[in-house]
Amino acid sequence: MSDERSRPAQAPAGSGDALGARAAAPGPGGSTTNPRAGILVTGTEVLTGIISDRNGPWLSARLRESGVDAAAIEIVGDRPDDLLHALESMAQRGFALIVTSGGLGPTADDLTAEIVAQFSGREMVLDEQLEQRIGEILRPLMTRWRGLDHEAIRVSNRKQALVPAGATILEPVGTAPGFVVPPTTPGQPTVVVLPGPPGELQPMWRTAAQTAAFRDATAGATTYRTGIVRLFGIPESEIANTLRLAEAEGLALEQLEITTCLRRGEIEVATRYEPAAEEPYERLIEFIASRHADTLFSLDGTTVDEQVAELLAGHMVAVAESCTGGLMSARLTSRAGSSAYFAGGVVAYSNEVKAELVGVDAELIERVGAVSAEVAEALASGAMETFGADVGIGITGVAGPGGGTAEKPVGLVCFSVCERGGARITRSAQLPGDRADIRDRSTTVTMHLLRRLLSDEDERVRVPLPGEVEGSSRT
Repeated sequence: MSDERSRPAQAPAGSGDALGARAAAPGPGGSTTNPRAGILVTGTEVLTGIISDRNGPWLSARLRESGVDAAAIEIVGDRPDDLLHALESMAQRGFALIVTSGGLGPTADDLTAEIVAQFSGREMVLDEQLEQRIGEILRPLMTRWRGLDHEAIRVSNRKQALVPAGATILEPVGTAPGFVVPPTTPGQPTVVVLPGPPGELQPMWRTAAQTAAFRDATAGATTYRTGIVRLFGIPESEIANTLRLAEAEGLALEQLEITTCLRRGEIEVATRYEPAAEEPYERLIEFIASRHADTLFSLDGTTVDEQVAELLAGHMVAVAESCTGGLMSARLTSRAGSSAYFAGGVVAYSNEVKAELVGVDAELIERVGAVSAEVAEALASGAMETFGADVGIGITGVAGPGGGTAEKPVGLVCFSVCERGGARITRSAQLPGDRADIRDRSTTVTMHLLRRLLSDEDERVRVPLPGEVEGSSRT
């Protein structure tokens, strides 16, 4: 089972489409006028995986904020026919808006501008003011680098100043301009053409969204609300069952677009809806809370990392970790301001380091083994004492792919979190996945144990871990 999977929650048998899988329909709440958009990411380097696409998801989120239903993200290589076909396909699906990224550079394979012009039935024209502006941007580059071919740069400059006739030009952030191309015939989509580098695309998007052509294309856009709840220690299948039961009991889930996602060992339930569906959304959340009170840890979308950071206010935490190799310390310090609560950490990988730097008794390691609840406790206590912290974390396990035994298989990880003064939670769990999954999930388990330690005692005693080894709980 891999993380970062996102899918619409399953609908009850015989009910037709899956809950949330309503992209083919007008949108949540049954709206028939809400504009829909497609995102077209260009570039063979993106298509082949040399560069990961960062623009598609970012643009989708911005469209959602504008009340536009982002119905598709497509990636095509630098082939004119493929790019034109993708534009035509999106137009045939009735999209009011198409947003492209990439293909606006000076090289021969940068073809987005001319293909968009062909698609829109417009000629390519030279904008002399734009050519002059790009020349001003390039001038410092030409003086800084010796031996540049100024004529080649001039030709490239001219290529980037060729734009579809009638387009609204977006001022370059780098050297490539963007533009917004309105339709030439009724029913044709408006095309927003943006450069590929995110540092250029993102500020240019804000300008594009203010243009008259963009506002015309998105007229009638609704307002979307998004709610997120998070659970830990529950499989996706159980959430799918809860949604089936909710619909069977008459909750108006058809007004909601519900997506479940397994992320870092947690279940995220994200719901998008229009303001008129506020009551069905609240009823859904009440239904989830009533069925999963022991595993629901966030009603407002806050992450466990955010909650732990808040709970650590006034405390200092220290880490001694083995199989996670520094990932726990990295996760605790990934937030700005973490110096207010993170004292320090040590990667105690070898038994000698466990003993010499953290003070774990070598005889204890010899007797029970490095991967054990007892050693996890000694690591947590040792970290707390070594760094003079208020809270200690100890992690030891078998991340694999080798090193496992029948008694201690790959995926077995032992955790302990403790507070100065005696409170402690120690657990062992059999975690699924490959080495990267096990190490990453270990940090998630630790964050949840830390949250339980620092919050309500009754909760931390009674809530088991997913994959918990029987008889491993020590509080």
